[in-house]
Amino acid sequence: MEIHESAENYLETILVIGKRKPQVRSIDIANELSFSKPSVSVAMKNLRVNGYINVDREGFITLTESGRTIAEKIYERHELLSAWLIHLGVNPQTAAEDACRMEHVISTESFQAIKRHTEMHKK
Repeated sequence: MEIHESAENYLETILVIGKRKPQVRSIDIANELSFSKPSVSVAMKNLRVNGYINVDREGFITLTESGRTIAEKIYERHELLSAWLIHLGVNPQTAAEDACRMEHVISTESFQAIKRHTEMHKK
């Protein structure tokens, strides 16, 4: 099943918030992304129906195994691409914004090549 960029962004946001807070709610996601609560509610329903998240009776959101896999992949890409661009001299804010766009469209092959290159130059 193909997952869209917006869904990847939501999953990544859930992962990131979950690293800071013990529980994630729709309002946390809305605040993080500066989206309206109704927009986030619709997105959460779609993610739940497609098996990427679970929502308990109290409204707490958790990633399913497949949701976590996607979120971690996107987060890794974002972190590595941001750091790489900053290392190349790009302003940190611009690097983060560009990485956010790049993380969704870069091929696995290209990302792995950048990853190998950056790891090789760390040594």
